[in-house]
Amino acid sequence: MKALVKTELGFGNLEIQDKQEPEVGNGQVKIEVKYTGVCGSDIHTYEGHYKVKVPVTLGHEFSGVVVDVGEDVTEIKIGDRVTSETTFYVCGECEYCKNGDFNLCNYRKGLGTQQDGGFAKYLIARKESVHHLPPEVDYRSGAMTEPLACTHHAVEKTVINEGDLVVVIGPGPIGLFTAQVAKSKGAKVIIAGLSHDQVRLSKAEELGIDYALDIQKQDLQEFVNGLTDGYGADVVYECSGAVPAASLALNLLRKKGQYGQVGIFAKPEIEFNLEKIIQKEILVVGSRSQKAADWEPSLHLMNSGRVNARSLVTHEFPITEWDQAYQAIKSGEAIKVLLTPVDE
Repeated sequence: MKALVKTELGFGNLEIQDKQEPEVGNGQVKIEVKYTGVCGSDIHTYEGHYKVKVPVTLGHEFSGVVVDVGEDVTEIKIGDRVTSETTFYVCGECEYCKNGDFNLCNYRKGLGTQQDGGFAKYLIARKESVHHLPPEVDYRSGAMTEPLACTHHAVEKTVINEGDLVVVIGPGPIGLFTAQVAKSKGAKVIIAGLSHDQVRLSKAEELGIDYALDIQKQDLQEFVNGLTDGYGADVVYECSGAVPAASLALNLLRKKGQYGQVGIFAKPEIEFNLEKIIQKEILVVGSRSQKAADWEPSLHLMNSGRVNARSLVTHEFPITEWDQAYQAIKSGEAIKVLLTPVDE
């Protein structure tokens, strides 16, 4: 089968290769891939900023149909429409595993990073990670369960009350999902971006987000103060990974507000105003990936129509057209790009 493989670390080194079709083992499920989303981490990996175990087939946001199961797998059957968590292996013995925090296991191996992922015709997932797609979730939407689960994970780390003002900085796919999840909890939501984000800001308006602001044309601080009698936002999620956005977020928050860091910065060390956190008694939380408990709620949000994942898809390419997919993302033309497998 054809697979899109990261062959070596560093920029590029992403090649279409002929790989042997994988075989299912005990406790495993073989999935024929329908769609796989291109994640920001796939871009970072391609550009050499993110380390994976090479060689490896990239792709960890996917949906598909079950074509084979291990002898001991009874809850999943051939023909089932499914998606899967990225977790392929965890130790099962550490404190994090015992609490269900598989995303924090030091020995965790993930699909598309340490284990072959979804940029191929077939992949192998562990049975514990596989989830059935509900009736109203099509394959395209199902392929975006993983990024939605990441945002659900982030939002669950904060407390949103009915009518709270939530600001999401960064209108990429993660920001658009975060805004929708916050909206589903009864918040009034502002999503903020730059002038070159107009396509994404327009998408936010289409999705029913209360306010979509270009902060190069409109003063976000002034806008937030106007909505809150000067108190500030209840919660801010930083989804862009831009240092200026982190500084802005602290200014936007009310005293005793909540700051959620969702985006990943280009460098791990950044300037961060701890004095403001102290003086305003701001709660700061980080959010890493997702865990099992985030998947069924995310699928329910899509199935019930409270989150529209399908509408974020702007481009589709076969895995053989990675360069075109990459350019669509880097140019800002795309919101969400899906790749499809190719036959021999």
